[in-house]
Amino acid sequence: MKMVLLGPPGSGKGTQAKMLCDVLGVPQISTGDMLRAAVKEGTPMGVKAKQKMESGALVPDEVVVGIVKERLSKSDCVNGFILDGFPRTLAQADALKATLADLGKDLDAVISLNVDNEAVVARIGGRRTCRDCSKMYHVVFDAPKDADKCDKCGGPLLQRDDDQEATIRRRLEVYAEQTAPLIEYYRAEGLLREVDGMQDIAAVQQQILGALDCGQ
Repeated sequence: MKMVLLGPPGSGKGTQAKMLCDVLGVPQISTGDMLRAAVKEGTPMGVKAKQKMESGALVPDEVVVGIVKERLSKSDCVNGFILDGFPRTLAQADALKATLADLGKDLDAVISLNVDNEAVVARIGGRRTCRDCSKMYHVVFDAPKDADKCDKCGGPLLQRDDDQEATIRRRLEVYAEQTAPLIEYYRAEGLLREVDGMQDIAAVQQQILGALDCGQ
């Protein structure tokens, strides 16, 4: 199964991708993981990415796409993959299509997790992280025994800057501007499968598997 997982921040992409890896027997591939691995391995594209990252510049699309191609060429992707966090723009989607064609591959499906913006704000805004051990909690879904202290080490719980409401809403705006147009792009390709991401985790997984015609 060769697929892309789309959805706004806080939609549960990472959670679902990890679960789908176990069920489908294919690797989860995220942009961040690919960049870090390529830099660590010193691949040709990794060297280019490292130069940009060390200078504080954004890694350009051609380098990201090159790293994606390097990753998808590895043996563990023979039976498929789950792309999480890529593509993010229409230009990257076109580049991915060309890259897969070069590799003799095609996407089987694109799953779009649909989640209401206010639900995203509530999900991400409720996160709390221990300053000392980095254990994460949620004020509603996984609350600590003491609202201000970590159950594990007793350290203080903080709300990260990325989890502040203003930051979340800005991230949602960027998603709407850059990534949401991919929904229509892949709908036109006949690949889009829309899933209600407002359900509980297990129900979302079952709907995804049903959309992929591999329900359990």
